[in-house]
Amino acid sequence: MTDRNGIFAGEDPFAIARSWLEEARGREPNDPDAIALATVDAAGLPNVRMVLLKEIEADAFVFYTNYGSAKAREIDATGKAAFVLHWKSLRRQVRVRGVVSREDGPAADDYYASRSLKSRLGAWASRQSQPLASRLSLMAEVARVTAEHGPNPKRPPFWGGFRIRPLEIEFWADGAFRLHDRFRWTRQDLLQEWHIERLNP
Repeated sequence: MTDRNGIFAGEDPFAIARSWLEEARGREPNDPDAIALATVDAAGLPNVRMVLLKEIEADAFVFYTNYGSAKAREIDATGKAAFVLHWKSLRRQVRVRGVVSREDGPAADDYYASRSLKSRLGAWASRQSQPLASRLSLMAEVARVTAEHGPNPKRPPFWGGFRIRPLEIEFWADGAFRLHDRFRWTRQDLLQEWHIERLNP
């Protein structure tokens, strides 16, 4: 692709994504790691919410959540998800669609252990996406799990990561007169080589 240079240069889309994210971390004022994560429910109705991307691996994007949450249940049902990273400061975005698997091994343990104690206890206390009687009842549950699990709680069995392995990655950069630059990496399955093409704005 002769005109794919500058911020779009390179054959590895994960390396490009890491480079863009690192640049955003120096310029985006709030949560440069935030992604809008999309799933669908059993009726096919879309659902989207903001979560924090925790790692861009060699071939996947990883985030963590409560496995009882709506997003986790929807991912478990379909094995698929999509997300967008958007940085207003850079006028860029990265769109990803792919297949998803759980990360509930040592990597999840390590990340959980790296979180603040209050966040670790909060993971135990929250029945994410379930109805809540009051803020007071939530704080009472935090107190209860604090007494039960102490100052070094282990990772809850219902909390862990998801690894999104893309079948499609699109890089978008703002252009003058809304003539944006868009390049898309696609593959039919995870074993195929990437096909790269430029898209109309």
